[in-house]
Amino acid sequence: MRRHLIAFLILVPTGIAHSATATDPCPRPHIGGVVIQPPDLYSSNGALTVEFSFQTFTDSYGRRRYCYIASDGSQAPTLRVKAGDELVLKLRNDVPAGSTVANVPGASGGRSIEHTIHGMEVHGPCGRGKITASTTNLHFHGLSVAPICHQDEVISTLIQPSESSFEYRFKIPLDQAPGLYWYHPHPHGFSEAQVLGGASGALIVQGMERANPKAAGLPERVIVLRDQIIPGMAGEAGETGGPEPSKDISINFVAVLYPENRPAAMVAKPNQREFWRILNAAADTYFDLQIRTGPSLQNVRDPLPLELVGMDGDPVGGDPIPGRTDVLLPPGARAELIATMPAEGVFAQVVTLPYDTGTGGESTPYRVIANLFSTRQAPAPASRMPETLSERPRRFTGLIDSAPVRERKLYFSEKRDNPSDPKSPLTYFITVDGNLPKAFDTNFTRPDVTVQQGTLEDWVIENRAVEAHAFHIHQIHFQVLERDGRTVNEPLLRDTIDLPYWDGKSPRYPSVRLRMDFRDPHIIGTFLYHCHILEHEDGGMMGSIRVEPPRIKK
Repeated sequence: MRRHLIAFLILVPTGIAHSATATDPCPRPHIGGVVIQPPDLYSSNGALTVEFSFQTFTDSYGRRRYCYIASDGSQAPTLRVKAGDELVLKLRNDVPAGSTVANVPGASGGRSIEHTIHGMEVHGPCGRGKITASTTNLHFHGLSVAPICHQDEVISTLIQPSESSFEYRFKIPLDQAPGLYWYHPHPHGFSEAQVLGGASGALIVQGMERANPKAAGLPERVIVLRDQIIPGMAGEAGETGGPEPSKDISINFVAVLYPENRPAAMVAKPNQREFWRILNAAADTYFDLQIRTGPSLQNVRDPLPLELVGMDGDPVGGDPIPGRTDVLLPPGARAELIATMPAEGVFAQVVTLPYDTGTGGESTPYRVIANLFSTRQAPAPASRMPETLSERPRRFTGLIDSAPVRERKLYFSEKRDNPSDPKSPLTYFITVDGNLPKAFDTNFTRPDVTVQQGTLEDWVIENRAVEAHAFHIHQIHFQVLERDGRTVNEPLLRDTIDLPYWDGKSPRYPSVRLRMDFRDPHIIGTFLYHCHILEHEDGGMMGSIRVEPPRIKK
């Protein structure tokens, strides 16, 4: 039976559908299909020019899909560039004007986005106009790109339907670390709906094999995890920590739907070492990933060892970190790792472990994402890491031994309109300690934080809410120094970090201490930090920071 199933998987890729059609511009593979790597677009002669059409489609469940369609018809391609390359991305918004938010109609008990954001007028240096469900823009998550017009500015950049293509044009910094980044929309108030609809894709800065020679020559997999609304379960459903998930999930668009929970399928050569690049492009869902093996698919319990190579685009810079059996990825985070595929005849599954987001959070139970079949008949990998280059490897160092110029404390909190009604709308805040909590206002006149370029700061982030949050900052990376006041050894730099929930009674809040790196000369300007659970970010849990030029000593 197993032999026939594997043969079927290899010979028939079960309805992979990533190219746009006239009737459905945002097609998806069949449930239970084989996981196929996203299409690749490579830079050439120092440049990559891409034309995207941003489109939408309502599926048979009434859910709104969103997608980026390249000029060749491919959907959500992986953009592959090198440090120093120029990226030119022309984005045309082909979403019909007057669209509504079908994916998140006041979802998860939050405040109605249509009520609070729809029609808000934005005035800024990169444009002006109203934010509506048809408005979009792009954020290049993790890149050290200037927060200015036509580069990575998302506060006032609004791309409206039927306008001419908006051109993003910038160079990948020469010192940008090789690794996995990504692109997604960031219009305040509507980011969750568009990302839930599938608008996202991977961006890879090539060169990981120089930082980690053990990755050289390995077969490569790009895995993009997403989430979407479960039909009929919008609202408070799935938020009790029970077996019902709050969202459906997918792997490279192959959906794992509740309650069928039919996994996708993956095939690999037995005992083969592979390099996996994993992106959590979900709007709201945590993934605690593990590869498990066993004598049958009904008895898969033993975790495979994983060698961590990079997190959030920051490579280890030497031997991979061994001894991992799972990797926790909050929304927006990425991991790059080496895994040895099971022997032939051994059953394996890619799973996400249960993650407790607290009494106010979304339910994220144990789920099988994909069945992993090892067979010598597996096809050749779609891509392979380059062999080790002769160039001298770039050095990657942390921030632990550098001195910060100051310390700041920020905290996450939430407030219901009617505290006695657990279903009344929530407003979400991220507040600089000493200030009054306030929801993010796109038309702010003063940034929440002002820093000097060339400096380091320590930020202590507390979670004073009874649900988990995920701190993310644009433009820079940071070093995790402490969790709950205890020193940790987390050498990799991050741009997104999990904050566990507060239990509602402990005298100390869950916290992290982060060393923030503002030394990069590319990042002068105003940008954002926020919770990367996009329901929370859209609901107000976002702040602004301005990096000013260094003071000239007289």
